[in-house]
Amino acid sequence: MNRIFMLIMAVGAIVGGFDRIRGNRWGYGAKFEEGFQLLGSTALSMAGMICLAPVLADILGKAVIPFYRMIGVDPGMFGSLLAIDMGGYQLAKELAVDAQIGSYAGIVVSSIFGCTVVFTIPVGMGMIREEDRGCFARGIMLGFIAMPVGLTVGGILAGLSLSVCIWQNLPVFAMALFLLLGLWKIPERMIRGFCIFAKGIHFIITIGLVLGAVEYLCGVEVVEGMTPLTEAMGVVAAIGIVMLGSLPVTEFLQRILREPFEILGKRVGINPTGMTGLLVGAVSAIPALSMYHDMDERGKTVNAAFLVSAASMLAAHMGFTFSTEPQLLGALIGAKLSGGAAAVLVVLLIEIAFHRQNRYTIT
Repeated sequence: MNRIFMLIMAVGAIVGGFDRIRGNRWGYGAKFEEGFQLLGSTALSMAGMICLAPVLADILGKAVIPFYRMIGVDPGMFGSLLAIDMGGYQLAKELAVDAQIGSYAGIVVSSIFGCTVVFTIPVGMGMIREEDRGCFARGIMLGFIAMPVGLTVGGILAGLSLSVCIWQNLPVFAMALFLLLGLWKIPERMIRGFCIFAKGIHFIITIGLVLGAVEYLCGVEVVEGMTPLTEAMGVVAAIGIVMLGSLPVTEFLQRILREPFEILGKRVGINPTGMTGLLVGAVSAIPALSMYHDMDERGKTVNAAFLVSAASMLAAHMGFTFSTEPQLLGALIGAKLSGGAAAVLVVLLIEIAFHRQNRYTIT
């Protein structure tokens, strides 16, 4: 299966590169270029955290490992608090007692729960209009409700039993419940908290990048145990190589699925922008969020719920998994796709039930 995915990405890179030579006549050449141009922003968001991951694991491990062992959960699950490409994977692997669970936490759980907490919520609340925040928060809450579906499917595909998967995710489920209640009861305070947390992560990443650069340029070990910046940049480069092919492939999928999605949108009551947002969000959350104001109310809720599990599935997260643990690519895609689909289904069922109840009440 992984070999097939790699061949598909290679075909995407060939088509994208060929179209670039021809002057971007088909639009795939621009996507090919975009994959390479994302190297800078990708490096800024993750290289510093990769450098500091061993140091942070050593510091946090003294408190995290005893507590997690006490409740029977692998300490590697703590790493899932961060996004997969913002240090979550490295932290999970460094803290893990069981390497298999560490890989599951760093690839699957970090790409869903960690990405939502550290990236999707603070960035989304900063990008969308104030009047849209209610729909966004409601969608995130419903996405959290559906999240166990993706985490369980991903765990089973990663080789874990159902009971182990559920037990290992207990801290994640508890934190998700806390966040869900917070977004319901005190949304404004929770949003401010998310933004402060994201700024803290940004600060740590920048410090790690600076320390890594000084160590490389001066040849002096500034902080003992840090991962060399060149090694961190190797991970970033591997992600960029995958995106050379994945972005043209994704552009092709969006084109062939756009019409069927529009037809489906008419049936479920979501306008074309809302349906397009689902396709775009599977590549990157930011362009999907930039379209948010043009979506109808149901589309806004559906898209926010979908992003909890499925954000960046076909680009950055796929590229990261290819570069670190390609054997878990099926688990990543299965988790994010099933979680995203479950979130959309939850929103639609609730919306349909709500409208039926209103219609019955009016009658």
